[in-house]
Amino acid sequence: MKKEILFLGLFFISLCAFAQEKSNVKRTDLIGPAYKNYKPWKHKTIPVTVYSVKRKESLLGPEYKNRKPWADTNVAEYVAISVGNNERLKLKGPAYKNYKPWKNKTK
Repeated sequence: MKKEILFLGLFFISLCAFAQEKSNVKRTDLIGPAYKNYKPWKHKTIPVTVYSVKRKESLLGPEYKNRKPWADTNVAEYVAISVGNNERLKLKGPAYKNYKPWKNKTK
């Protein structure tokens, strides 16, 4: 009897511990009111680095038409592009939601 009560007590404690774990919910997984009421400042976003090929060659007209891609000896150069605005990641609450990037640009 004591073992059963002890087992049930540990079982309920473990359920409470897992209930407080952060959820990994993506906004694309949500539907209806949950999508509408999504709070972006409560979820962490990690900046992503994307690599793009830098092309110097821009041919037009007959030069583009007569180009032989299999005879191309140019070495591709990759450019790193960071996706994610660090300024916006520092904001919380309504300031994050109402962020207007065009107002902070300095020329």
